[in-house]
Amino acid sequence: MAIYTLAFVMFAIDMAKRSARKPATVSAASSRQQADTIGAVATLEKPEPAQQPPRYRFERIAFSLAVLGWLFHTAAVVLRGVAQGFVPWANMYEFSLISSAIIVGVFIVVQRWQNLKFLGVYITGFTLVTLGVGTVNYYVPVKPLPPVLDSYWLVIHVLVASLGTALFAISAGLAIVQLLQTRREAGKKSLGVLKTLPDAAKLENLTYFMTVIGFVFWTFTLIAGSIWAERSWGRYWGWDTKEVWTFIIWIIYAGYIHARATRGWRGTRSAWLAIIGFLAVIFNYTVVNVFIPGLHSYSGLV
Repeated sequence: MAIYTLAFVMFAIDMAKRSARKPATVSAASSRQQADTIGAVATLEKPEPAQQPPRYRFERIAFSLAVLGWLFHTAAVVLRGVAQGFVPWANMYEFSLISSAIIVGVFIVVQRWQNLKFLGVYITGFTLVTLGVGTVNYYVPVKPLPPVLDSYWLVIHVLVASLGTALFAISAGLAIVQLLQTRREAGKKSLGVLKTLPDAAKLENLTYFMTVIGFVFWTFTLIAGSIWAERSWGRYWGWDTKEVWTFIIWIIYAGYIHARATRGWRGTRSAWLAIIGFLAVIFNYTVVNVFIPGLHSYSGLV
């Protein structure tokens, strides 16, 4: 958590530095090209090298710290599993540990495909809150695995749910930035850092892409949970509170994908729907797990 805190601070400093950066001026080469277009006389000059994209020093430092924190985080997950002899996601503390590790891990892996480091403040901040709440409120010592959880379906079900949650978390962060960017593009007062981020259209496409992949994992979460329920309780579906909320989340994201693909829900409406979906995931993870009794109550403070 100390390393993640340093990463959070560095990401925040990077955002502040970007806000202070002035927009790039038109290069001399561009000026000459415009002059040629309107018929002005241009002198022969040595062509200038192509302008390199800006490099953000604090962003690189922050991302390196995030990777280092994730390595320690992953080691904590592995050691917890070794200590009790099974995968460490049998209760709220362990699920807080593993789900936050997967969120950061997915965030790191995604950078190989798309630069989303501007979500660093959001990701590290969310991870710090998850670890802090999990450690202070839900910590339990190592104990034997409850018989109802002694199944390989525990590994499959919780893993795919965590992957889906990680992708939904990133898509919600992109949707938040999309709303801010839309406000800036409309000429309203906004944060200076938004000038250095992708435009609203690209952010919306990234949100949709992340949500679709997360939806695939969440669909398999429902399927795996139903199969495991049949093995453990003799039925595929029992309208348990956790089952119902998992299905509600599936409905929200299915509605988001359908509305955007067929009903033309673009812009702010689609962004808000992606955010509402992730809020439902958080509600399922916190309120439903802890305060509402049901067959999944063993995932609480046991």
